[in-house]
Parts: sequence; C-alpha cells; structure tokens
Amino acid sequence: MAAETITNPISARSLAFPRHEQTFPTLTEHEIERMRRFGDVRRYSDGEALFETGKPGPGMFVVLSGTVAITQRDGLGHVSPVIDQGPGQFLAEIAQLSGRPALVDGHAEGEVEALLIPPDRLRALLVAEAELGERIMRALILRRVNLIQGGISGPVLIGSPSLGRIAQLQNFLARNGQPHHVVDPATDKDAADLVARYSPTRAELPLVVCPNGNVLRNPSETALAMAMGMIGDHAHDRLYDVAVVGSGPAGLATAVYAASEGLSVAVLDSRAFGGQAGASARIENYLGFPTGISGQALAGRAFNQAQKFGADILIPVSVRSLDCSKRDGLFSLATECGHILRARSIVVASGARYRRPGIESLEAFEGRGVWYWASPIEAKLCAGQDVVLVGGGNSAGQAAVFLSGHVRKVYMMIRGGGLGASMSRYLIERIEATPNIELMFNTEITALEGGEDSTLQRVRWKSRLAPEQHTLDVNNVFLFVGADPATGWLEGCGVKVDRGGFVITGQNGHDGPRQGQSLETTVPGVFAVGDVRSGSVKRVGGAIGEGAQVVAALHGFLADNANSTA
Repeated sequence: MAAETITNPISARSLAFPRHEQTFPTLTEHEIERMRRFGDVRRYSDGEALFETGKPGPGMFVVLSGTVAITQRDGLGHVSPVIDQGPGQFLAEIAQLSGRPALVDGHAEGEVEALLIPPDRLRALLVAEAELGERIMRALILRRVNLIQGGISGPVLIGSPSLGRIAQLQNFLARNGQPHHVVDPATDKDAADLVARYSPTRAELPLVVCPNGNVLRNPSETALAMAMGMIGDHAHDRLYDVAVVGSGPAGLATAVYAASEGLSVAVLDSRAFGGQAGASARIENYLGFPTGISGQALAGRAFNQAQKFGADILIPVSVRSLDCSKRDGLFSLATECGHILRARSIVVASGARYRRPGIESLEAFEGRGVWYWASPIEAKLCAGQDVVLVGGGNSAGQAAVFLSGHVRKVYMMIRGGGLGASMSRYLIERIEATPNIELMFNTEITALEGGEDSTLQRVRWKSRLAPEQHTLDVNNVFLFVGADPATGWLEGCGVKVDRGGFVITGQNGHDGPRQGQSLETTVPGVFAVGDVRSGSVKRVGGAIGEGAQVVAALHGFLADNANSTA
C-alpha cells in the first residue's frame, strides 16, 4: 500500500505535538474576559517582536486579534518554525513564571492586539483562577517539554559526543530542564567552520554557542548559566522571609509550602534542582506512584510548583558562608559570585555531596569516565560497553538496573558480603533477575588507568579477602558509595553539627513557647531538613515531610521575631 500523505492540518499538528490540544489550548471569550484584570492590552505592528530568544520575557501574551509566528533558533543561525498562534491562544512557556529569558521568538504577522500579563500577575492568575490556571500551567510545562525534545533551541554544544566534558554540561542542562543540543564538528560543516574560526585548544573544548551568538570556551556550569540568563541579578536586592539552601526534595517542599502560604522565599542550589534524588533513574517506593517515577520528573514537578507560588529559585548559586550575627536583625548568606542575600530565617536543606573514595588518580578521571550519577546521557555514552558500578545502596541498585538496559554488562562491586542490610528488597530481586548484572561482593577498586587522551581505559580491583590484584578493561565507572553532609558553609556561624557533620536540631535550649522545636538548630531562626539533618530518615518521602513540617516552625519564629521588634 502506498504511503499516505497527510493533508489534514489537525493530523499534522498531532504528529508534531502529540498532546496538541493541551499544549496549545484555545481560550473562550468568557475566559479571556476573566483574565483581563491581570494584564494590559498591547498592539504590535507587522514584523514587530513580542519576545526574543535570550532576552527576558515580559510575561504571557493572550492573542486578541491577528497572528503571531513562533520560531526557535540557535546560535549557529538555524531557524525552525514552531507554530502560528491566533485569537484566543496564549504565548508563554514555563520561563515566563519568573521572567527568565525566552527560548523562542515571537513576531507579529500583520497587526496584532494582545493582552500582556506580566510574570507576577501570571502567578496571581494561576492561583486565583484554579480551573483555568490548571489548563495554563499544563500547557506551559508541555511547551517546555516539546522544546527539550525538539533539540533545536537553546545553547549548542560543539564537540565530540564522546568528550566527557560534553556529557557533564549536557547533564547540567538536562537536570535544570534547559533545551540544548550537541553538534559534532566531525560530521557538521557549520560546527567544523566554527571550530576552525576559533581554533580552540583541547582544553578549550567543547565550544558552547549561546542563542545570542556568544561563544564560550569550555565554560564552567556557572559561566554557562550566567550567559543563558538562568541566574537573575535581583535577588540580592530583596529581603526574604526565608532563604532555603538546597533544592532537593526537602528544599523544594519547603519552598512550595512556604510560598503557597504567603512567605517570600529564595532557594539557592549549587548545581541543579532535585539533589541526589533528582539523579535517580526510577523511584518505585514513593507513595502515590505505583508504576514509579524518575527523580528528575518528581523534582521537576516540585520546581514548577514552587515557581507557580512565587519562590525565587537561584541555580546554580553556591553559598560560601552564613552570617548569624544579625547586626541588622537579618541573616546574611554570602554567595560564591560575590553577592549577599538577606533573609529573616534560614532553612538548611543542602543535603549531601557525593563521597569520593580513596582511589588512586580518581580526580584525574572525573568527567572522563568516572561518574557519580547515571542519566540517559551517560547511558548513551557507554551503550553496548561493559561498565563498573560501585555501591550497595538503593541509589546504586536503581542505577545498576537502569544501566543494564543500555550496556553490555554491569560489574557491580560491593565492599560488603551482601545487599540485605543496605538495599530495598524489590531492588535486590530485580538485580538478581537481571542477567547482565554481575554482583562482586567483598571487592573494591584500587586504581584507575587511562590512555594518552586522558580517558579511562581500565580499573584495578581486588577482593578484600585476598591480596591478588585484577584488572577490567572498561571506559566508564559509576560511583555510588554514599555521601557526606554539605555543611562546610555553616562553619563559624554557631550551628552545631554531630561527629559526621550532620546538623543537630531540637537542642536550641532557648526559652519560650518554641522551646524544643524538632527542626530548629542551635541558632534560633535557622532550621534544618532532609538528609543534612542529624537523625533524619534519609528517604525522599521523609525529606518532603520535613520540608512541609518546617513551615509551621517558620511561621512561629517569624511571628515571635515580629512581636519582639514591635
């Protein structure tokens, strides 16, 4: 049977956008009338830009008359049409909740009249108009998903896909929900011409081309984020009710519940939302998700929810220190980028950092074959190969099962003699039933070896029960050997930690009705939640519960503080 040409425009749209009606809904006249109080009517002439890629978006547009053409472009000059939007349709995606730079271009085709709703009023609309807000929020999220899956907009990473640094930047962008794509100069002429023009050394690869055409040479994650406008510059000018350090499950839960209850909230994280949980390939024992959910999906929902309620999320922003002297009655957070953020209260949700075992030459191979997470990016990098995975906890088990679907074989090295004491039973059963996962108990890596290109080529390992050394020829090693609390930034501020470095709570020792607050640290007004807290459960559900619980304590502290200064 001959192939059928699709001429029905609705069918064509359905292929381009599988959930087209939800992604690009048309509003009724009654719905538009309800929205008018949140914005102002603007008029645009033919060809005029309503918003441009890389520039802060002014908010959400509701088209009243005329047509707006939406296109996406990258720094190499490639332009691709997305869709045309007409009367009754709205123009925005998730970035417009916080006034972040637009990821697409919108130009008027003929005369256009539109209702412009700025970010703060858009958030107010989503809360005030529950049913309508749900439709709009779903569309904003689906549009971002389509941009990510489309692989056209956003920065262009130029370099060999096998380059470890490419994988690191890809992981950073993917974890933060940022569209991007990789171009190999060996197969793409435009990329090859750019490399020839800039003549980067090996240390300067990959090149990153931003949508505005700026070219970065092997940028740090912070430098890339600043070039893309991911980090705003207004937070240090504001005074917040609460500053949350860390955007894992506990930090995001705090942000959602605190912001939804009217508190002004800033969330800071050094790398990506979701924390270690965000890197989990699949969480199957979290309440309410019988088929499981990826850590990225769970964290992404919470991230969008926090923005909906007005939380300012600053990623990647590393906190250098906390000043608890309160000389002006406020806490001060000093960031690595040189700014000071002030808040009336602090929530420590900085979680833990991946532990680096004492393996010879480990640092030299980080990003060149040694990984501390297993995402689809790393899985693609080592597809069809043998890999080594070290660890015996739930995170290691989830990663092993995920990788087994992509690689030839997973050598799973565990220091102990079994998994029963450290891993959930359902994961143990799944691992034992997976033929290409080989369990190697009582083993440890002793050294890593590489080639002339500085990439990993083999590992040396031994049994803890025998002195002989062995080798495995592998190019990728995944380390899931636990984590250490990220509390270095608390040194000198009076917040006490236990011998392991975890924050002690519930022993503040001050008088008053809040005495013995279970989540308050030894400094009144500073609270700790999630994995960073001494005695916490170290589970996603537990972290989210503590994030919700701490909000009541925040209200109590802020009320007491207001009464004492009245």
